[in-house]
Amino acid sequence: MPAAGRTYWLTEPCRIRREDNSIRIERPDGSPVHIPITDIRDLIAFDHIDINTSALSLLSQNGITLHVLDHYGNHAGHFTPAQSMASATVVRRQVDITANPQQRLTISRSIVLATADNLRWSLDTDLLDPALDQLRTALPQCDSNDALMGQEGNLRRTAWAVLDTQLPPWLRLNGRTRRPPTNAGNAFISYLNSLVYARVLTALRSTPLHPAIGFLHSDTDRRRNTLALDLAEPFKPLFAERLLKRAAAQKHLKETDFETDVGRAALSRNGRKKIAALVKEELATTVYHRTLKRQVSYEELIHLEALKIVRLCLEEKTYKPFRPWW
Repeated sequence: MPAAGRTYWLTEPCRIRREDNSIRIERPDGSPVHIPITDIRDLIAFDHIDINTSALSLLSQNGITLHVLDHYGNHAGHFTPAQSMASATVVRRQVDITANPQQRLTISRSIVLATADNLRWSLDTDLLDPALDQLRTALPQCDSNDALMGQEGNLRRTAWAVLDTQLPPWLRLNGRTRRPPTNAGNAFISYLNSLVYARVLTALRSTPLHPAIGFLHSDTDRRRNTLALDLAEPFKPLFAERLLKRAAAQKHLKETDFETDVGRAALSRNGRKKIAALVKEELATTVYHRTLKRQVSYEELIHLEALKIVRLCLEEKTYKPFRPWW
């Protein structure tokens, strides 16, 4: 990957300051940690942080993004460097493609279908096959992104109901709820989805693409980086649904890892640490890439997905969304 350094997961309240060309992270219960700025790819804050302009300036000068998740795991926002790697040539081509209704619809349709296939792969059960067949039949008839997203919503509702059959009662979704999530299962999915979005956004920042010019979400969400939302879709099943199912099977999660109240739930501090460790381990997992003929990590797969859009813009190479091949 071109982006040097690592992702640092801030799972506890901390104070962030600049010290020469390093970032000093001060936690209430430990000695300060000094991290050379060249060792940081991006920061993800799960808890309260206190950061001053000097530290933000150093992050900006070195092209480092700071992601902030709120108490319920939603991606609350991010601080991005003033200088962008976006290229006018690529961005103009992005705009041209998204302005072509037929081309945009074709790409959106491929994203929805890949996401559905990946959900089937992650749940590994034939209970989802009828809904998947129905989706495949319906997609060619969809003539708008709203219609596509409606079909995707139907498939996801079925998938979540199937997922519930593989979870203990206390971890079941019982329908997807957000802002805030209403139970432990939904809190887990919200955190994982936000982390996937953050990883995709960091990957896009290292390319000449503009993350706000997307395909599937382009007309439905004006406030977020819609290309990041689009590219995150096929990866969510790989991380969110699959890891929830695995964590339940291995009894890795406990009810005490969540803070639940009437109508709302969030990960506890210990739960956030568990999730961060789980995702870090998963992102480092490698698979053999048949085209590159070498091992690549899941983290690199996300970056390669962004490069597919670059090739679409510069070489008109057909975009084929991510599907697990292993």
